[in-house]
Amino acid sequence: MLNMAFLTNSWLTSFNEPGLCITMAVLLHYFLLAAFTWMCLESVHFYLALVKVFNVYVPKYILKCCIAGWGIPAIVIILVLIINKDFYGNGSLSESHPYSNFCWIQDNTVFYISVVAYFFLIFLMNTAMFITVLLQIHSVKTRTQKTSRFWK
Repeated sequence: MLNMAFLTNSWLTSFNEPGLCITMAVLLHYFLLAAFTWMCLESVHFYLALVKVFNVYVPKYILKCCIAGWGIPAIVIILVLIINKDFYGNGSLSESHPYSNFCWIQDNTVFYISVVAYFFLIFLMNTAMFITVLLQIHSVKTRTQKTSRFWK
């Protein structure tokens, strides 16, 4: 859906309808945040599968993942819309670049908080999960080597 929103954004902007532009910007923002959130959920699943291998039962795990994966980005979008729906709109209405119209976030502060900071938090979480998984794999490898030396 992120790809579809991105690819149709410029074409729909050419209709010069403010409501359509805001809708496309919101959809693009939502699906971008959803992609980041699902990436984070994948790293959590990776952690559960490789570090907490046994005795990991989370009731209604898929439902909880879906609520987090689709709900957290929705909360961010709703907050931005509640604050000011005019944060979304047509990016460039200049005469020198008539084909570069694109509906997106217009305010730099909102962009940095709701996209860049969001991505940075996801990136930190993924990095922490990755390091934890690597340490777990390394400790298993070290234990296996010690055991094999003992039996030799």
